[in-house]
Amino acid sequence: MSNPVLDAVVARADEIRALGTANEALGRLDDQAAKLLKDTGAIRMLQPRTHGGLELHPREFAETVMKIASCDGATGWVAGVVGVHPWEMAMADPRVQQEVWGEDQDTWIASPYAPMGLLKPSGDGYVFNGRWQFSSGTDHCDWIFLGGFLADADGERLSPPRSVHVILPRADYEIVDDSWDVVGLRGTGSKDVIVRDAYVPAHRVIEYDKVVDGSLAKEAGLDNPTYHLPFSAAFPLGITAAVIGMCEGALAHHLAYQRDRVQITGRAVKDDPYVLYALSDAAAEIAASRAALLTNICELYDMVAAGEEVTFERRAVGRRTQAAAAWRAVRAVDEIVARSGGNAMRMDNPIQRFWRDAHTGLVHAIHVPGSVYHASALTELGIDPPQGPMRSMI
Repeated sequence: MSNPVLDAVVARADEIRALGTANEALGRLDDQAAKLLKDTGAIRMLQPRTHGGLELHPREFAETVMKIASCDGATGWVAGVVGVHPWEMAMADPRVQQEVWGEDQDTWIASPYAPMGLLKPSGDGYVFNGRWQFSSGTDHCDWIFLGGFLADADGERLSPPRSVHVILPRADYEIVDDSWDVVGLRGTGSKDVIVRDAYVPAHRVIEYDKVVDGSLAKEAGLDNPTYHLPFSAAFPLGITAAVIGMCEGALAHHLAYQRDRVQITGRAVKDDPYVLYALSDAAAEIAASRAALLTNICELYDMVAAGEEVTFERRAVGRRTQAAAAWRAVRAVDEIVARSGGNAMRMDNPIQRFWRDAHTGLVHAIHVPGSVYHASALTELGIDPPQGPMRSMI
């Protein structure tokens, strides 16, 4: 399977790798790192061809994100998060697609999707307010997807709740510059954003349920199976791919570091069977995580391409596979870092940055296993999980 973006990333891997320390020092992607993502086409992989996108297979998207993240965790994270937003924009009203990409097909869209805002009806649209955390890559984005709930005329949230995704231009929200001071993924610049009384025309509002059940892609007349994937498969893909890529990067640096290392006991690492066993075990676990994520998304793609329904049970199993892949890979990194010696913790050793970045990526809400595992186990027992929070991320 030919992947021109991956080929371009491989060709410029050294440049991506070299910018890791600058990204971390800035607390956002260096402008050159963002330019590299644009030059390689990394953010246009899932973008519709009608607006200059490549419409690549989701496996190709994940493989490319992994490679970028293996060079630098922050750059890979932004590629995975910002790179999935064109997937949903492909389903949006053609008017907002033109607003976003009409003048520049390399325009980036930020998020987060967490429903932290309220939309109050106003004329033919809404008035929007709220504050959100974790807007990755936001300094390089000119539009944003924000999650919210519809409200009534008095500004009270509707009951039962109706969740939506709202699309806003940069002029309608504020980025809080001092809001991203963290231990890992510092270079992602995942800052807070604030919306105050922004007017939102109705064509820039997407009903979340229509994204989840696939009806939005059908209404948009999209033929590419990628756009008919469940939201719970497409949205986590870039995030988990980035975490696995970070783990691959940590492993690569560990191998290079250990090759000629002599331990304090005087024994060369290459002669220590215990360290070698741990290294091989970790490498196998990271490889298994990669394979599980890619196999899962390919199976789901093949299902929708064949016109099959992706049931709640299958979505739950898919989410279990995806979350487990991230946890397995990060645990493996812990094993090799524990055997890297004290010098691995020096700030000039990339191992510690990959370790911190991978752990920070693991705490994303999409990697929390509790309710996902619970729901998956119930469905495999033939029991329908109750409505509510347990189902909300599936």
